[in-house]
Amino acid sequence: MIVNFDNAATTFPKPPAVQNAVAQAVRNYASAGRGSHPLAKRGSALVYKLREEAAAFFGGEPEHVVLTMNCTHALNLAIQGICAGGGHVVISRLEHNSVLRPVYALAKAGRITYSIADVFPEKERTLAAFRRLLRSDTKAVICTFCSNVTGQILPWRELGVLCQERGICFIADGAQACGVLDVKLSDGINFLCTAGHKGLYGITGTGLLLSDGRYPLPPLMQGGSGSMSDLPEMPPFLPDALECGTLNIIGAAGLSAGLRFVQEKGTAAILRHESALCDALCKRLADIPGVTVYRSPGADYAPIVSFNIHGYPSEEAAAALAEDGFCLRAGLHCAPLAHRAIGTEEGAVRFSPSVFSRMQDTSRLADAIARLASNGKNHM
Repeated sequence: MIVNFDNAATTFPKPPAVQNAVAQAVRNYASAGRGSHPLAKRGSALVYKLREEAAAFFGGEPEHVVLTMNCTHALNLAIQGICAGGGHVVISRLEHNSVLRPVYALAKAGRITYSIADVFPEKERTLAAFRRLLRSDTKAVICTFCSNVTGQILPWRELGVLCQERGICFIADGAQACGVLDVKLSDGINFLCTAGHKGLYGITGTGLLLSDGRYPLPPLMQGGSGSMSDLPEMPPFLPDALECGTLNIIGAAGLSAGLRFVQEKGTAAILRHESALCDALCKRLADIPGVTVYRSPGADYAPIVSFNIHGYPSEEAAAALAEDGFCLRAGLHCAPLAHRAIGTEEGAVRFSPSVFSRMQDTSRLADAIARLASNGKNHM
């Protein structure tokens, strides 16, 4: 039996309602916003329903919900749009490459400068680290809500207040938080970027960019929008300005069902369940010689646990655990900044449960890690 503990990458399995919605979409929908015939109207209604659901879930407006391919796409729209006129930005030491790489590319091209804020177990120290780096030309603070490597939660609400006080745009990476933590645009967020296929239980190829409407964004791509087609440029309003080409109707159907699934379960209940599994694993791993868990006392964590087994490179440890039927992610998790921050430049093994994960499987995983650790000295 294969057990997926790599849900921080993509949740699997998907809820039956999501699977059914995707199958129904294949059978019943064509395009959206591309005609007045029944199939097009049906697709447009589905997309608008998703916008309404996402806006209600995150506290925004339907017309400010932009459908994207993934969280990386959403982050690039926000980052490259806000930084189009240059300036300075601040990111955190725990950022994923979906933040680091567009920021680095803009800096390498000479268009912006950037600073990296350290992250500490204590919220106050983290907030102070960001505050120290703000300048008169700081355009944006861009950071994840919680690390995809360790799960450490950053003080995003306090950062939102800080940005509002300074008149700085706050761009948030919610890939690992949305669907688990209670995230709202009213937390001081100007742009919320998230994946549809992780904690929102949609399918791959889906993401969301939600705006509070304060900062206009120039399009990253141009093309057909289904509206104002007589213009040689993109329409000057959301969401059309940032959505070109045929929308992912099948993905929209799955994401709509995923949002309803999460809403019915409740983010608080999902967080309790997944955190209980993480706590149980951490407790077991603390008693296994040769296993290092990357968590700090005093910090708050989303349901992610990274660890290493002495004597095994992370990729080799994950491969050995896969032979026992456990799917875990190893390596740098597309977040080299975070790994340098915690001293795991060679990578780590990541455990990330979902709402469908079971305590008995977590216990069996701990047993498998214990067996592997006991062979570590002989393996070196």
